[in-house]
Amino acid sequence: MKFTKDILTAVLLTGLAAGVLSARADDKAADKKAKPYPLAKCVVSNEKFEGSDMKPYEFVHEGQTIKLCCKSCLKDFKKEPSKYIKKIEEEVKKSSEKK
Repeated sequence: MKFTKDILTAVLLTGLAAGVLSARADDKAADKKAKPYPLAKCVVSNEKFEGSDMKPYEFVHEGQTIKLCCKSCLKDFKKEPSKYIKKIEEEVKKSSEKK
């Protein structure tokens, strides 16, 4: 009886681990398809990344890579993400018109 319980536990744990690993693989595949972040500064605070002592916080939002100067800007981004996405799109449009 104990042997059967141990085998069942091992099978369930293996299945759980496989599920978690495959979900992470899907997330990484989605990240590779995301559009690159086009700005040299934080979209929330307008702080430049270069020369800053803070480590930028990077994530993907609706297929767009977002890069913030720090994780504390994330709460502001989450309040109005469409505002900041629009700001990124406008900057990309401006830079492509200059070329």
